[in-house]
Amino acid sequence: MFDLRDKNIIVTGGSRGIGKGIVEFLASHGANIGFSYSSSEAAAQQIAEELPGEGHFCFQMNIADADSVKSALAGALEKMGSVDGLVNNAGITKDQILLRLKPEDFDQVIQTNLRGTFLCVKTLLKPMIKQKNGAIVNITSVIGQTGNSGQANYAASKAGIEAFTKSIAQEVASRNIRLNCVAPGFIQTEMTDAMEDKAKQTISEKIPLGRLGQARDIAQSVAFLLSENASYITGQTISVNGGLNM
Repeated sequence: MFDLRDKNIIVTGGSRGIGKGIVEFLASHGANIGFSYSSSEAAAQQIAEELPGEGHFCFQMNIADADSVKSALAGALEKMGSVDGLVNNAGITKDQILLRLKPEDFDQVIQTNLRGTFLCVKTLLKPMIKQKNGAIVNITSVIGQTGNSGQANYAASKAGIEAFTKSIAQEVASRNIRLNCVAPGFIQTEMTDAMEDKAKQTISEKIPLGRLGQARDIAQSVAFLLSENASYITGQTISVNGGLNM
C-alpha cells in the first residue's frame, strides 16, 4: 500500500512513543531511516538495530538548539547522501494553568516544538529544493485545534506548526516539495500506560470510537503523506483522533 522503498527519511524524536511507531512502520515499508533521540542513546541504538532492512541509524539532537540541529542534520544527510522525507515528531509538554505558568516554561515549549520544527524544516529544505522533490510531515495535535485547560503553551505551539506548514507549503510547491500535518488525538503510549484506568476510561468515553488510538494509526497516515499516493496533497492536516474533534 505504501511504497517507500529506497526513500531516505529522517524522523525527529524517534526513540519512543509515537515517534518509535512511525520509525518502525516506515522501515517496514522499505524506507531507509535516520532518527534522532534526545538522551537515551542505548535505547535508540537498540531500536535502530532491530528495524527491518539495513542502513538505519540514530543520532543525538537537541531540536531547541540551532547549532545542534545544523550539525546533526548535516551528519545525517552526509550519511544518507540525500533526503526524500522529514517527519518532525519531537516535542515536549510543560503543562500548567496560565496563572501558574512560568514564562520560561512557556518559552521552552515554543522553542522546542515550534522553533524546533522551523529549524529542521529550514535545514533540510535546501537539499530538497536542489533535487526538486521532497515530502515533510509535521506532527501536531488535536490540542492545537481545540485548546485544552492547562496546555496553553503546548496548544499554541501545535497550532503554530499548522500555520507554519501551510505557509511553507505555498512557498515550495513549485519545487515539488509537499508539507502536511498529522494531528493525533489521545494515543496509547508509555505516558498513557502510566495513567490510572479510571482516567483512561474517562478519556475513552469522550472519543466517538470509544478507545485510544495506537501509534500505528499515526504512522499509517504519515506513511501515506510521504508516499506518492499523496502526490497531490499539500498544506493539509489529517486528524487522527477517533472522532474526538470533528
